[in-house]
Amino acid sequence: MSLQQNNGTFSLKTILTGAQMLFVAFGALVLVPLLTGLDPNVALFTAGIGTLLFHLLTKGQVPIFLASSFAFIAPIIASVQLWGIPATMGGLMVAGGAYILLSVLVKFKGVAALEKILPPVVVGPVIMVIGLALAPVAVNMAMGKSGDGTSQLIAYEQAIWIAALSLVVTLIFAVWGKGVCRLIPILAGVVTGYCASLYMGIVEFTAVNNASWLAVPGFTWPEFKWQAILFMVPVVIAPAIEHIGDMMAISQVTGKDYLKKPGLHRTLLGDGLATSAASLFGGPPNTTYSEVTGAVMLTRNFNPRVMLWTAIIAIILAFVAKMGAGLQTIPVPVMGGIMILLFGSIAVVGLNTLVKSGEDLTAPRNLTIIALILVCGIGGMHIGGDEFSLQGVSLCAILGIFLNAVLPKAAQVT
Repeated sequence: MSLQQNNGTFSLKTILTGAQMLFVAFGALVLVPLLTGLDPNVALFTAGIGTLLFHLLTKGQVPIFLASSFAFIAPIIASVQLWGIPATMGGLMVAGGAYILLSVLVKFKGVAALEKILPPVVVGPVIMVIGLALAPVAVNMAMGKSGDGTSQLIAYEQAIWIAALSLVVTLIFAVWGKGVCRLIPILAGVVTGYCASLYMGIVEFTAVNNASWLAVPGFTWPEFKWQAILFMVPVVIAPAIEHIGDMMAISQVTGKDYLKKPGLHRTLLGDGLATSAASLFGGPPNTTYSEVTGAVMLTRNFNPRVMLWTAIIAIILAFVAKMGAGLQTIPVPVMGGIMILLFGSIAVVGLNTLVKSGEDLTAPRNLTIIALILVCGIGGMHIGGDEFSLQGVSLCAILGIFLNAVLPKAAQVT
């Protein structure tokens, strides 16, 4: 059997299509590490490793690429500030284990059991907190400040124009783009903002000049602290729900029911192990990419082996040190402009989850759950001290699950 006949695995068309899929995912893939202070080369490496693991566990049946998860951006930023990158990686590794527990639950109890523990009235506001809790970070960066607002990195007059341009171009591609252009709004916004930054002379190339062409990515090994673990594990709720939606979407695109074969429990397991593997090397958590699903629909190429090449090319590019150094020269207002849209979009996903549920959000039970999650999450509530602390998304998720379990349903209220 020739290489060309071997299901097209080694054909030039399959390899080029795989490269195209990475191009579609690239902007979002590297945006997460750039926003959170992680190494973009490591993110490329762990996206490739995670995708290969996913395909191994799902027996190469699903045309999906896994890469950096947006849902974890705000929690990672907060966790790195509180406990550092190694402890954050330890928390993310355990969070990947939470995926595994969810996959076991789905395996033996079905999706209905997951929906009972995590109904829309809990999931929706938790996702909104993920998007809005660090909205000030996005605004500060758009104004040329550091994320915490303590220092002015770039003059406000320049920064606000760069941020606005990056945001507008991202919006134009997302709303009016056609074909592949609609799949790369973040990449388009970053490139435009970067070009504007070059024109204004605020890009510093010293790091690029000093970097070698090829080098091993700057891997960071995890450490385990209970505070970071408790902070990170509940964040899994949002990407797990997103994962189910992505599996349904790719099933509709290809005409195959992946929730049955290989099964949602296998895909959740693959996603969880991909996240744990990423944190082992210091990369951001992995999740299934909707952009790549859109590209699959556009190209009508449903061959899962394409994604293997996407993963392999990502791993190869991870060792190009100058590329990583170049990505880290992107000025903060470029990122800030896109973060304004990104964080707001995550919040809208949570709002849409509530609206689509069809429940009366003003009913006392629902109102109590939603109100407490939003105020405690966005307001910065925390419980405990240095040794044991719950805050942010972790506190909100646990609070929501507890209230949903103990508050009586409307029919039970006398």
